[in-house]
Amino acid sequence: MKLILDGVFNHCGRGFFAFHDLLENESHSPYADWFHVRRFPLHAYGPGDAENYLGWWKFKSLPKFNTGNLGVRRYLLDVAQYWIRQGIDGWRLDVPNEINDDSFWAEFREVVKSANPDAYLVGEIWDGDPRWVSPGHFDGLLNYPLRDLILAFVGGRRIKPSDFGRGAMDLMARYDPDNARAHYLPLGSHDTERLRTMCGGDLRRVKLAFLLQFFYPGAPGIYYGDEIGMEGGKDPDSRRAFPWDPARWEAGLRRTVQELARLRHSRAVLRHGGLRLLDANDGSGTVAFSRAYGTERAVLVLNSSDQRTQVRLPAEAAGLHDGQTLVRALGGGDQRVAGGFLQLELPELSGEILIADSAG
Repeated sequence: MKLILDGVFNHCGRGFFAFHDLLENESHSPYADWFHVRRFPLHAYGPGDAENYLGWWKFKSLPKFNTGNLGVRRYLLDVAQYWIRQGIDGWRLDVPNEINDDSFWAEFREVVKSANPDAYLVGEIWDGDPRWVSPGHFDGLLNYPLRDLILAFVGGRRIKPSDFGRGAMDLMARYDPDNARAHYLPLGSHDTERLRTMCGGDLRRVKLAFLLQFFYPGAPGIYYGDEIGMEGGKDPDSRRAFPWDPARWEAGLRRTVQELARLRHSRAVLRHGGLRLLDANDGSGTVAFSRAYGTERAVLVLNSSDQRTQVRLPAEAAGLHDGQTLVRALGGGDQRVAGGFLQLELPELSGEILIADSAG
């Protein structure tokens, strides 16, 4: 079990001690330069946007830090290091691009890694800009571009299998392999519409999204409730309370997510293996990927169409050989390689993960 804290170093709440002192003492406050003050009085309460000081997205309740101030910087870096020393395993950095100061993040990384070289730093960068996983920034990013691809493919069917396959591989090519494996892979969050809602309520499409998420390199992240089929639109509707009555859960979906989590935990190939596109067939609506690590091989085959279809994949491209048996990791049963191909039949809107040891 790892504990990652959500760090908001860009802004604070209106009740933060330094801002509270600023409200009381105005220009005489020792914290006057901790924020971006335009004029006094601040008018921090009441309706409307923040005008006399800079608020995050103009919210009066969220004054933005002046990270160019050495006192602010020291305070924030001390907080970052303190919690690492208390035993947390890393930081998830909220909107770090809004502190567009490379020197701050380089110092932040140095301070955190000096306390724990294995601490995990992941940045909420929505566009996947690779500069944020340079040595002076983070280990990985929230891979929202992958989420967009998955939902465009199996959620709204706005892109073809070839578009998805090419896009998925292009995303991998943006980053050093170690950084790609360190990305956090969300399908939903408090900032986005719910996964099931994005899939039009169709649980088959939700399961396809989870299959792709758990097969792709990185760390799969499950937003509470997505695993039991909660629905919801944009924030704040995506933050509905969790229904604790199991009778309201989609039990089959929950079992699928549990099985995927167990599978990924037990199979190193799904945590460390590289990714290869085996096939993307716009005619049949299918896409297939493989991963390889040591002697383990894994293949994902997915049918995004409304028709049952046959899939025929070249075994050599997946690191497989004739006579080799693969285990259907979720549905049970075996699949054998014959005549240089891996062949299987998939019902509409379904997928399979197959696992093999290359010595098998």
